[in-house]
Amino acid sequence: MIKLFVPGRLCLFGEHTDWAGHYRTMNADIEPGAAIVTGIEQGIYAEVERSSIFEMRSDAPEITGLWSDFSCRMNEAELKRVAKSGSFFCYCAGVASYMLEWYKVGGVSIHITDMTLPMKSGLSSSAAICVLVARAFNLLYNLNLNTLGEMNIAYLGELRTSSRCGRLDQACAFGVKPNLMTFDGDEIEVRSLNVKKPLYWVFADLCAEKDTIRILSDLNKCYPFASNDEERRLHDALGIKNRENIERAIQYMAEGRVEELGQLMTDAEKMFDEMVAPMSPALWAPKLHEVLRDEHIQPLVYGGKGVGSHGDGSVQFLAKNEEAQLQLMDYLNAQGMKAYKLTLQPVHTVRRAIIPVAGFGTRLYPATRALKKDFFPIPCPDGKVRPVILILLEELIASGIEEICLVLGSEEERLQYAEFFDKPLADDHLRKLNPENQEYENHILDIGKRLHYVYQREKRGFGHAVYQAAEFARNEPVLLLLGDTLYRSQSNKPCALQLIEEYERYNQLMVSIHSVPLSDVSHYGILSGVWEDKNETILSVNVMHEKPKASYAEEFLGVRTKDGERKYYSVFGQYILTSDVFEQLADDIAKADSDGDRLREIELTTALDAVRAKSGMMGVRLRGEMFDMGNPTALRHAVLNYSEPAHKGEA
Repeated sequence: MIKLFVPGRLCLFGEHTDWAGHYRTMNADIEPGAAIVTGIEQGIYAEVERSSIFEMRSDAPEITGLWSDFSCRMNEAELKRVAKSGSFFCYCAGVASYMLEWYKVGGVSIHITDMTLPMKSGLSSSAAICVLVARAFNLLYNLNLNTLGEMNIAYLGELRTSSRCGRLDQACAFGVKPNLMTFDGDEIEVRSLNVKKPLYWVFADLCAEKDTIRILSDLNKCYPFASNDEERRLHDALGIKNRENIERAIQYMAEGRVEELGQLMTDAEKMFDEMVAPMSPALWAPKLHEVLRDEHIQPLVYGGKGVGSHGDGSVQFLAKNEEAQLQLMDYLNAQGMKAYKLTLQPVHTVRRAIIPVAGFGTRLYPATRALKKDFFPIPCPDGKVRPVILILLEELIASGIEEICLVLGSEEERLQYAEFFDKPLADDHLRKLNPENQEYENHILDIGKRLHYVYQREKRGFGHAVYQAAEFARNEPVLLLLGDTLYRSQSNKPCALQLIEEYERYNQLMVSIHSVPLSDVSHYGILSGVWEDKNETILSVNVMHEKPKASYAEEFLGVRTKDGERKYYSVFGQYILTSDVFEQLADDIAKADSDGDRLREIELTTALDAVRAKSGMMGVRLRGEMFDMGNPTALRHAVLNYSEPAHKGEA
């Protein structure tokens, strides 16, 4: 049994441009569509498992009060008949029929445990249930669909009902974060957006009447070719004018220009009323405009506009701050509407990093009797010979990291780091250095000021060592590097910075990955999944398997490339851990303690896989090479090759 959550979606800018952009297949003069869409905090919760039939059950009052539970055989004709029935579950049957036709799957049992998403209010409850069904089949039957694949199937499944949804409705598949969606004929692209300052949105179901079918029917009559001035204005509004608004909105969000973003919402609504609304009587929206003009609301907001297909479905506002957001919700609810909040937070730039160095280095004995392995000297490309730990710290600082936590085995080990990073070089030694190296000595001491230390006093596994830095992480994303692995970038950006930049795009647990030969998979933890991007650098991970046999990996763990090859990927040794990883580690430690098993090793991989199953994980293929120095052979390779020019290519 798998637990799922799929949110509704809110179109911030660019409504109707998804279907308008599709008409480029018939008229190349039409501008590509573009919309900024975000998942919301409200959605559908469900438990799903395999079944011999297709069945839907619900405990959510929003559904049970209107539609009964249903079940039917996994039969294409029967599912298509249900899809045309007009019930809320018709959407589910539409997706199931598509899955059966194209993937020959078995049945699924879906139990909706809760629904916090209002229906028929422009927030795509139908799309959310379609994505939920597509994701259930994908995960239960290991179909290896990426997020865009789930979204497309949800769309095609909904088209098998009487609904005529747009392509942006299924953006809920991408979770609660803003995305730019572009629609160029049959091509759809999705790009995550960042916000610099918190954005306090409020949206509300107007509890009025909206005729989406009439709206879409009237507007579609004006495509693919405009036959008069009014229709040409509609094409401009959903084309070039919309593109200008989208570009400004992206800029305002990225630069934290919140007041201007709110004014843009008001301007976009005015343009819609002047250039789009005249094309359909169903877009005359008295309740929407009454609320937008309400004098009690104006002091609380920077701007507002309609939602989705418009009409009298829902309204959205950008509140001035968190207090105004709550006041606005209370006011709208008191007026008989159903108000909800959505706070879009900036993605935390990764400012902190952790390096566990608590291990003794048994495989490098007896050298580790005298010197910790992270102080072993390595010749570098610039001619300097640095200890391993200094190379790692310099990579972090070059990547914008401000504070670094070293996980040590004991307070006694701290003395070696204090001697190197805190204690100035003796004057007689300093005078022997050339001016460049004398300045470099100050650089080393500056690095020491960024260091924090925690101690793993019990040897309870790698995950336990990482957990010692939980307080240091402060519930923010934190970069994790291995203390016995070096990284050499093949671009002008350090490997750590490449990973951080991808995190800022996806805001999700991340691991760096690199390909390994099939013959070597039994030595590594292998990750499998599907590519999220055309360049095959971002892998949506759906399986983690520790040291599989080659035969098992060949059958189940290969990642298919666009060239038809199957490749195998292991962790590259850099991670960005989210706060839920530390929460999972805490649960794992508490369970071991409650079981009286303090000898049980707390593994990071186990915690990562648990978080992956709940909220997803991305694997990032970096442009770089790694040098493992945990054993004599690897150490010799690093000493001989780290100083050589980087090979071009990708990890």
